Amino acid sequence: MPFLIAAVVLVGVLCLVDLVLTLAVVRRLREHTAELERLAGRPGLMPYDPGVLVGRTLPQDVAGARLVGFFDVGCDTCHERAPQFAVEAKDQTALAVVSGDAGAAGDLVEVMGGVANVVTGDDALRIVQALGIEAFPTFLRTDQDGRVVAAHTELADLAAVAPAT
Repeated sequence: MPFLIAAVVLVGVLCLVDLVLTLAVVRRLREHTAELERLAGRPGLMPYDPGVLVGRTLPQDVAGARLVGFFDVGCDTCHERAPQFAVEAKDQTALAVVSGDAGAAGDLVEVMGGVANVVTGDDALRIVQALGIEAFPTFLRTDQDGRVVAAHTELADLAAVAPAT
């Protein structure tokens, strides 16, 4: 009989500990949910609409490019899209803006270097900030004046827009 009493007491104590831990987890989840709701109103955390770039003008020193791709060295999708960009850029004046550590940009520069002008380092950061690029990769089609006429995060969507003449 004493073993039965000890077992019941032990199970009761374990249940109380489990209840306390469960309540602590629920409280913490509520705190995280409140923090996520607070952050939802901050820019950069909402879905990115590259359409806001339409009508903006490229900086004067790169305004001749008709196809512009924005890449980041730490972005896996950018490394996947770079060869597609190189194929698309082959028959037109193109600019690839590679932000991030210039030393790590070698792969992207190698893929696009033969078919597009490539900008890295501080110059790339300046162009990204001037246009307000918020997501990578982002692709732009521009007119002869360097004004953005189409912008997409998918190159296939941009390819559907005919180059401006």
